[in-house]
Amino acid sequence: MAAPIRNVDLGFVADDFDPRLLTSRFFPSKVGGKPAWLSLSDLPPVLSCPTCGAPCVFLLQVYSPREEQTNTFHRTIFIFICRSPSCCAENHNGSFIVLRSQLAKENDFFSPRPPDEDHPDVEPEGSGNVGVALCVVCGSAAPKRCGKCHKLSYCSKQHQALHWKATHKKKCCKEEDDEVEIPNLLFPLAELVMEEEIQQKDAQAREKSESEKLKEYQDLLKTNTEIGAGLDKDELEKSAVSETEDDKQFAKFKARIATNPDQVLRYDRNGTPLWISASHKPQPSDIPPCSCGAPRQFEFQILPQLLGYLKVDSVGDSIDWGTLCIYTCSKSCDIGNKYQPEFLWKQDITGGNPGT
Repeated sequence: MAAPIRNVDLGFVADDFDPRLLTSRFFPSKVGGKPAWLSLSDLPPVLSCPTCGAPCVFLLQVYSPREEQTNTFHRTIFIFICRSPSCCAENHNGSFIVLRSQLAKENDFFSPRPPDEDHPDVEPEGSGNVGVALCVVCGSAAPKRCGKCHKLSYCSKQHQALHWKATHKKKCCKEEDDEVEIPNLLFPLAELVMEEEIQQKDAQAREKSESEKLKEYQDLLKTNTEIGAGLDKDELEKSAVSETEDDKQFAKFKARIATNPDQVLRYDRNGTPLWISASHKPQPSDIPPCSCGAPRQFEFQILPQLLGYLKVDSVGDSIDWGTLCIYTCSKSCDIGNKYQPEFLWKQDITGGNPGT
């Protein structure tokens, strides 16, 4: 008997949204723009790329409260990425940063009453929002200030230099609005809406057996001797089987996605990722435990469909991934108002070694 199909929550990029509802007090799930921080104190320090050291920029955030705990009444997972394509190595997570933030219903920043989405410009009574300095360029914590006007804050010298060149050189010390979007730095802003997946039981791709794939591969070698040059029989069969496994997994991936081809995210806490390849899957020992000692569990994955919305493709190197799988503390340990690092596993379709 076939295993029952597990339905998950799917994330889609909204075509129409109100940007005022993508701010912190509305607890959004969103893609691009600047982060809508949850905790408004103890923001993480400069989010430098683990590979090159340049400042990372915001990719997306997922609002995912956990009702079983009082300290996770509000809970958001944030993903940041380096914009340098050279840091986006195959099957390596060295260009990403994942952070978890969570708050109780009664907290230092937001009213316990739900925000009024019909009047997004009206600040509710009881909000104790704490002012924090944010980078005018990317929205991250900003320990630096302009040395001349002392008005604008920056996360790093790199973003201060970008802003100076773009506009601040002309507007510094003047009474003018000086916020500007730096081209090709932040990703396009959009709301991330979630819907339950409805998967038809008969929506499954036809898959050939390993023996069928192996015979096809061997027949191909007979007609094209260049492919098999320098390989013995065992190596050829091993190559054929390996290709078959990857093809089968990719077929499963495509079949499951086909019902909702516009999905960019799959949320399935404590479930199993929908892998795009049979290669480079993590072993349990590859997923490090949380700093509290609790094991991490799979929470959601970001699909390659998001890349089309981000418009990052280029003729040369570009940001790319097969799937990005996010693992978080199984206990969602109490971190107060701080931000807790979590773990990302990047799987691509071919080659390389997975990053840990």
